[in-house]
Amino acid sequence: MSEPKTPTPTPAGDTYKGWVFKWTNYIKGYQRRWFVLSNGLLSYYRTQAEMGHTCRGTINLATATITVDDACNFVISNGGAQTYHLKASCEVERQRWITALELAKAKAARMQAESDDSGDDFSPSSPPAAPGQGGGSQNSEVQSALRTLGSKVEDLSTCNDLISKHGSALQRSLSELDSLRLTGEAGDKIRQVTERATLFRITSNAMINACRDFLALAQAHSKRWQKALQAEREQRVRLEETLEQLAKQHNHLERAFRGAAQVNASADNKSAVGPGKSEASDEDDDNEFFDAMEEAPEFITVPADPQFHKRSSSNISGFNSEMCPDDQSLNEEPLAMNQESPSLELVPLKKRRTRIPDKPNYSLNLWSIMKNCIGKELSKIPMPVNFNEPISMLQRLSEDLEYYELLDKAAKCQSSLEQMCYVAAFSVSSYSTTVHRTGKPFNPLLGETYELDRQRECGYRSLCEQVSHHPPAAAHHAISDRGWTLRQEITVASKFRGKYLSIMPLGTIHASFEKSNNHYTWKKVTTTVHNIIVGKLWIDQSGEIDVVNHTTGDRCHLKFAPYSYFSRDIARKVTGVVMDKDGKAHYVLSGTWDEKMEFSRVMQSSRGGENGTEGKQKTVYQTLKARELWRRNPLPEGTETMYYFTALALTLNELEEGVAPTDSRRRPDQRLMEDGRWDEANAEKQRLEEKQRSARREREREAASQRTSSQSEEGALHDNYQALWFERCEDQITGEQVHIYKGGYWEEKERGCWEGLPDIF
Repeated sequence: MSEPKTPTPTPAGDTYKGWVFKWTNYIKGYQRRWFVLSNGLLSYYRTQAEMGHTCRGTINLATATITVDDACNFVISNGGAQTYHLKASCEVERQRWITALELAKAKAARMQAESDDSGDDFSPSSPPAAPGQGGGSQNSEVQSALRTLGSKVEDLSTCNDLISKHGSALQRSLSELDSLRLTGEAGDKIRQVTERATLFRITSNAMINACRDFLALAQAHSKRWQKALQAEREQRVRLEETLEQLAKQHNHLERAFRGAAQVNASADNKSAVGPGKSEASDEDDDNEFFDAMEEAPEFITVPADPQFHKRSSSNISGFNSEMCPDDQSLNEEPLAMNQESPSLELVPLKKRRTRIPDKPNYSLNLWSIMKNCIGKELSKIPMPVNFNEPISMLQRLSEDLEYYELLDKAAKCQSSLEQMCYVAAFSVSSYSTTVHRTGKPFNPLLGETYELDRQRECGYRSLCEQVSHHPPAAAHHAISDRGWTLRQEITVASKFRGKYLSIMPLGTIHASFEKSNNHYTWKKVTTTVHNIIVGKLWIDQSGEIDVVNHTTGDRCHLKFAPYSYFSRDIARKVTGVVMDKDGKAHYVLSGTWDEKMEFSRVMQSSRGGENGTEGKQKTVYQTLKARELWRRNPLPEGTETMYYFTALALTLNELEEGVAPTDSRRRPDQRLMEDGRWDEANAEKQRLEEKQRSARREREREAASQRTSSQSEEGALHDNYQALWFERCEDQITGEQVHIYKGGYWEEKERGCWEGLPDIF
């Protein structure tokens, strides 16, 4: 043949592939094709590059017959219209293909015969552990190992049959040669070969019998092994839950013991006996349990009092204490340690509100206002509150912490790659609150702040400040006592394009973890509001996010697919791949930004178009069963009349004592709008904006009076505003000029002293 020598087919796990000549027609004859044998299917392509997109034919070996014509030719037919006449480059290559095909045919036939069987020998006897307990991944690995073991045992049985079949054929051929009664040297050689074949047959029979015994033992004990592994896994999960419960009880008792000691000390100096005396007595009882805890292991099984949880009872449920306030009776408010109080006394947690006044039914022609805004920056255009929702952009930014539990779980991860999955899910979760929220947040006034103190309930506290007005920029800093810190400075650029409105957040989000010292950064995608002119407003998110771990070099590339009427994919789809610093994929993420995200461990990856013969092709990942990373919390009842606020958003503008005078909760126009008094809110909004413009002009005059004669006029008009709680500096990670929290806010709040703050309201 004029064709160059083809490479031998190469196995890759359960996949077998290589070049084989296929009969096409009487004009072209045999043509070289790339064949791939996988999962009982034999497919062929013109070139290796076609594997990613164009398959020329596939035959199912479960119902096919394999016949050998001569030394190099063989035929595969399914008894119908599909018949492949194939030719290998040599006899050895043909025999390799025949062996691989017979193994695949036997396995495919078994799978087809068992497909109607509803029971799975390797299915777990109990449901997997809840997400977040770590049991799901191990359960998947155990089941995968059991399935692999079963598959290899079946392969061994098939090889057993093939050895017996080919051994018998070899014995018959040698017997036929011996019957020719050749003499001389040929006869001696035949007798020598016959003796060696007999020895080989005896050895093969011994191996076959041993394999048969092994197969019988494996089949007899496989279910027992599976049950033992399942029992061990369940026991491990129970121990983890018990240890977690013990840790919570230990924490509660230790704090109760300290509180009791201080209460007793203060009670000795008082003559009156009040409720504090009774509480101290109760805490003494707890103290006795605490001292005896090491001697009484049965204490582990005692459930903790839910009234004294400092944090939510479980991170696994996906709901925290502030998300489900209706589950608690008004007369049984949860209690927590007041860490700010010098006596560390038990104080009730604040009962958060679950409703706000319903949105008034104001009719407004949106196009009559927006038609003059085409191509302009919306932050510079005065807009009535009719387009707003009664929270500020600072409060909207704080809503990124809606699913703070993802960062709590990430902080506990031992693997940086698994931690990356939770951080990536957190970056997606912030968009779930936007799916129905077509209202525009209030533009914060310069110097406006917003605090979100959820330390007792959720372990974190957050502070936002408007650090620039043109362009509008907000700095955000959140820290949790569970080992993570989140900071960002976001500048929103928006353009009205006629039919739709594009909102482009600019800035980098940073998340760092104390235990692992990992530091992650990512940016936000573009938000688009459609149907501005006519129809119902709807929101879409589109773009790409790169979550980068600057400590290890790991990276997660997320893609938000824009909505398309002609696409067959689900709406609001998000996909991503977690890769290490070398570019090797370890996890695949998939889901939607408004509902849930899942992740799967990558076992094997392959790229179409090998060696780059025909351009870049899609990479195919072979993964384990997907596990849920994040799921959106259900919206509160009646949310459609409350601006589609989440349970957290309903509490953001609730009045609180002790917050700074510049806090968004104290903004009068926003408060009037929430109360449904929109006409008064519009008038108040105009007053505040004019007051802000006057303050800016005053700062510019001060800057002009302080300039030297060498300074330019441009420098004279420079706004010399400095943020209150954040300082401008260069980011060490990104090199950007950003505002980073400099401290002092929470200390000022504890002292109750807010001197030097501007009067912005």
